[in-house]
Amino acid sequence: MTAPDAVVYGAAELVAAPAADGRSLETYEDGAVAIVDGTVAAVGPTADVTAEYPPESANHAVDADGQAVIPGFVDPHTHALFAGDRSDEFAAKLRGKSYQDILAEGGGILRTVRAVRDADEETLLSNLLAHLDTMLAHGTTTVEVKSGYGLDTETELQMLRVIDSADAVHPVDVVPTFMGAHAVPEGWDTDDYTAAVVDEQVPAVESQGIAEFCDVFCEEGVSSVAQSRRVLEAGAAAGLTPKVHAEELAHIGGTQLAADVGAASADHLLHATGEDIDALVDAAVTPVLLPGTAFGLGAAYADATAFRDRGASVAVATDFNPNCHSHSMGFALSLACVEMGLTPAEALIAGTKHAALALDRTDGLGTLREGAPGDAVVLAAPSHVHIPYQYGTNVVDAVLKDGSVVSTPTHESYDREVQP
Repeated sequence: MTAPDAVVYGAAELVAAPAADGRSLETYEDGAVAIVDGTVAAVGPTADVTAEYPPESANHAVDADGQAVIPGFVDPHTHALFAGDRSDEFAAKLRGKSYQDILAEGGGILRTVRAVRDADEETLLSNLLAHLDTMLAHGTTTVEVKSGYGLDTETELQMLRVIDSADAVHPVDVVPTFMGAHAVPEGWDTDDYTAAVVDEQVPAVESQGIAEFCDVFCEEGVSSVAQSRRVLEAGAAAGLTPKVHAEELAHIGGTQLAADVGAASADHLLHATGEDIDALVDAAVTPVLLPGTAFGLGAAYADATAFRDRGASVAVATDFNPNCHSHSMGFALSLACVEMGLTPAEALIAGTKHAALALDRTDGLGTLREGAPGDAVVLAAPSHVHIPYQYGTNVVDAVLKDGSVVSTPTHESYDREVQP
């Protein structure tokens, strides 16, 4: 028999996956999981798993006595590749300036665009790897990262190259999304810039062959529904699966657009209606809710229970970016419970299994069932409830990626060579 990559055993609570009702968890008391060739080979009571896969035979044996074990977090919406510092804008918002006010003054996304254009590729890669280190330490094992701070063909392609380079050297799986339609660059008319995205950027991204998704900020003053549709349909023709930033600041129809084009996800959704939710459910589009964004903006939160009660597979993400500076899925799950009405079990599902659906991952990612990727998180706590409960504390004790221990409290468990 092949030696296991890892056997994690003796867990006070092992969370395998969502239960049949989709809202509670399939768990094992005194549970164990064995990972072979990067994939979950067995999960269940410790006595059963270790009889077939003795811990002493594994490359990594983890005694999780008194601890909970969960699937690795999947963060399906981030803008984690950027340069510059916008902390002063946080202070400006506290003084009463709106997101739109800051953007109109040349701040916000456009300020980050200038910083990214001024940065070299090595700096951008170093920045992203540092963010991935922090995400990994907080239990994230798969993360989506968007371009969109270039707003021209050359810089958008550079951002996607950096995302690809980070994926090659970092334990976290990095999923690349092209988002040329993130804002309208200075000096451009909206229609002219939409044409440039469709006619110039999308073909270049297709030729580069890195991006998996095409996202668009469907919002007043950025991309209208008609302009967003043009971008997403061009992306789809180039093999890029659609995603939509929808109904974040106002309701303009982005959710229905996501349903119409068969998007993998519709994200933000603060102003989504019941009719919008039904359209997403009917089209099997995953709603991705971003409570950290509402927290940072001091805005109302999306109504997660409305999505849940209509049968939607609600996902939660950090939206980590210069305007929402939190790497922690644990904090996002805390907000999902306290401000959006999810239970700790529902929030965990939203940050694992349902988050994987938002990335079109159907290989068991976000679970610890047999055949799933061997991504697991050992908590310094006896139950998954401690993730949202300890909202000011990182309760992650160790992270396994594909069966290898890649992060511990020292965060020094892997080596990487940084090359742009």
